[in-house]
Amino acid sequence: MIVTKKCLNRRTFLRGAGAAVALPFLDAMRPAFAASSAPVVKRLAVAYVPNGIIMNHWTPTAEGTAFEFPAILQPLAPFRDQVLILSGLDSRPAFPAPGEGTGDHARASATFLTGVHPKKTEGPDLRAGISMDQVAAAEMGKDTQLASLEMCLESSDLIGGCDAGYSCAYANTLSWRNPTTPLPMENQPRAVFERLFGDSDDTGKAARLARIRQEKSILDSLLQEVSAMKRGLGPDDRNKLAQYLDATRDLERRIQKAEEQSSKELPVVARPTGGIPATFEEHARMMFDLEALAFQADLTRVATFMISREISPRSYPEIGISDAHHALTHESRPESVAKVVKINTYHIQQFAYFLEKLKSTPDGDGTLLDHVAIVYGGGISNGFEHTHTQLPVLVAGGAAGLGHGHIRFREDLPLANLHLTLLENVGVPMERFGDSNGALPRISLA
Repeated sequence: MIVTKKCLNRRTFLRGAGAAVALPFLDAMRPAFAASSAPVVKRLAVAYVPNGIIMNHWTPTAEGTAFEFPAILQPLAPFRDQVLILSGLDSRPAFPAPGEGTGDHARASATFLTGVHPKKTEGPDLRAGISMDQVAAAEMGKDTQLASLEMCLESSDLIGGCDAGYSCAYANTLSWRNPTTPLPMENQPRAVFERLFGDSDDTGKAARLARIRQEKSILDSLLQEVSAMKRGLGPDDRNKLAQYLDATRDLERRIQKAEEQSSKELPVVARPTGGIPATFEEHARMMFDLEALAFQADLTRVATFMISREISPRSYPEIGISDAHHALTHESRPESVAKVVKINTYHIQQFAYFLEKLKSTPDGDGTLLDHVAIVYGGGISNGFEHTHTQLPVLVAGGAAGLGHGHIRFREDLPLANLHLTLLENVGVPMERFGDSNGALPRISLA
């Protein structure tokens, strides 16, 4: 940064751009030799892992900040000052209602971000609740091209049945726009890239500007034709056309945002070619790279990522495990338990890669990791018994606002209390969310 006595006023810049928009923190907005007064842009992310965790290899024995990371969490040791492990959170809505029987896996993922018991159905009459990420996206997405980003590493059909009378939609997504609308999650890196950057060949400035000009030209032409068409239509058709034009406003807004942000320097990343990468690690890290890039470019401030889905049959030959993950969690033999620990640790290793990516990416007066709140965990603790209490949950990042270390709540609390607290901390306060009964108690870590 070149230090001068000049300072770009953020509000003046936005008025000059012709719209009230939120920009990434720029060096030019920092008064020389003075503390920054520009607001911090916060992000919210969720990473989900299925089928339960071997909890005695997850939960630290000591509380506070002077604990030892257990085997599964060892990869997070370099981020000790940015990670808080929360013991004692429950998802009571994931338990079966009277007469429902099995289906714990579907209920685990359906309730993880909603705090609402899902309707048991394999048909289209789905019902759960709006998810925490979509509550945040409705507010935080007003200032970005995309309201939210939903990703996964396995195919995610939203039709058919997957778990004992439950639609696949319950197990294959975390995000619900409203109680009846689950959002599909994308597992193709190329599709994620194109959602972020269109059909540009890379993230370079020239490619982005060319894509913006093309989209703007198409939209301008469309609007001109529609305006000419309106003159010859009757009242009913005019109403229909008005509804159609309403649907184009989001596209127009995204193009405007893209124009405003086109000068932002980004690492040049080529559009992914081909399909799914050959290994789990390569696939996971490519998707985490895209998520970090989306945050860096301020294309979205909300993202959810299913590292694996419930009842996943995936095996992990790259770490010497040919057995299906889900099947292993229902075996009590020591060698099977050891394999599950290895899988749990492998997942955390990919998450640690993401944290390192965020930590190494400058953002305003800090890094992306300083300005993001991330929830990592799953809706089942003991996979053998399908337990939805004492869940494996941790939070990371400075925007979480909860400190670091390990805390064990003395009485079991709804997982939704965490969501309510994080929504408040990223600037989207609510009185109640899901089955919450209040914000988390004040966390004190010795």
